[in-house]
Amino acid sequence: MPLWSNWSGRQQARPVAVPFLRSEADAQALVRDAAANGTSIRVAGAGHSHAPLVISDGIIADASGLAGVIGTDTAARRAWVWAGTPIYALGRPLHDAGLALKNQGDIDRQAIAGAVATGTHGSGPALQNLSAAVTGARVVLASGETVDCAADAHSDLWQVARLNLGALGVVTRLQLQLREAYKLVERGWSEPYEALLPKLADLIAANRHFEFFWYPYNDTAIAKAIQETDAQPVYPLAEEGARCAWNYEVLPNHRPHRHTEMEYSVPAGSGPECLGAIRELIRRDFPELQWPVEYRTVAADDVWLSMAYGRPTVTVSVHQDISVDEEPYFRACEEIFLSFEGRPHWGKVNYLDGAQLAVCHPRWRDWWAARDQVDPDQLFLNEYLRGVRPPR
Repeated sequence: MPLWSNWSGRQQARPVAVPFLRSEADAQALVRDAAANGTSIRVAGAGHSHAPLVISDGIIADASGLAGVIGTDTAARRAWVWAGTPIYALGRPLHDAGLALKNQGDIDRQAIAGAVATGTHGSGPALQNLSAAVTGARVVLASGETVDCAADAHSDLWQVARLNLGALGVVTRLQLQLREAYKLVERGWSEPYEALLPKLADLIAANRHFEFFWYPYNDTAIAKAIQETDAQPVYPLAEEGARCAWNYEVLPNHRPHRHTEMEYSVPAGSGPECLGAIRELIRRDFPELQWPVEYRTVAADDVWLSMAYGRPTVTVSVHQDISVDEEPYFRACEEIFLSFEGRPHWGKVNYLDGAQLAVCHPRWRDWWAARDQVDPDQLFLNEYLRGVRPPR
């Protein structure tokens, strides 16, 4: 049996097959055969999730063959893209059409469908996550039928598709709301945490993007602020923290060090206090920790399972080396996150059961009801998703 592994190597599976999808017709045939044989299907993107979303002893389909920009609408500032397209491969084609993603995360190696399926985000108090940019989707359902969904067509399916956990079907293409191409200039610096904290609210308000990493071992914050600019790009690109170029050249960063990660989203007003509690926990109980804690902001949205559903959000991320057992540290952090009404990132570690997730997400049962209607036999669920699914 083939071996499937995520990026960090911490999530591994022995599926019966890992077929490589090259067309929608191929995806339809795969789904029909799997349904006839009673074999579950999960779809893998780039494997950057730290959560057990892909793990399956059934079929794990590789969607990376469904890649590229299908077409752009400059007037509407929209584009259809293949689901397996790496985010880094969207930058230049969209730019050549005068368009750009409104925002993106720190890493651009994920497949766009995987990033959408888990609510991946960047930073910026006025900037939503990638799921909120989805205006349309094409999905191969458990029946083998292909459905196009949008706000005005199969709207409940569209709501599920916007952040779908890979549980709706095989997403083959996405339509994204974009903006005109734009340039960014960034400024990076370090300073003591206690010096940064009083300025935090002003730094967030004054910049399109602001984020920082707090390093426990020296109590230092490595901060980064990014603004739009009319200045000409400067090549070759400078190191992170000093770049001036187009959006897709400035926003992503190289993060090669293997790690595992937990991230929770808390109400924006609680962000500093939540981080303070995490800092106190680390200094008291985990003083040997070498990995940083990351602090970002995300705008509110109306995506049913989004971590930012209905509220402006601060995200706090904790990390650990893959050679170390992260569970004691992560569980202690999770207690604090939950005390601040935190919602876990779908692509990162959490230990919540279905009842706890239902408390986090007001539209939890609505999402599941719409999903179950088109996949009553749970073809697209794995053990993890079956375990958190609400009882019938």
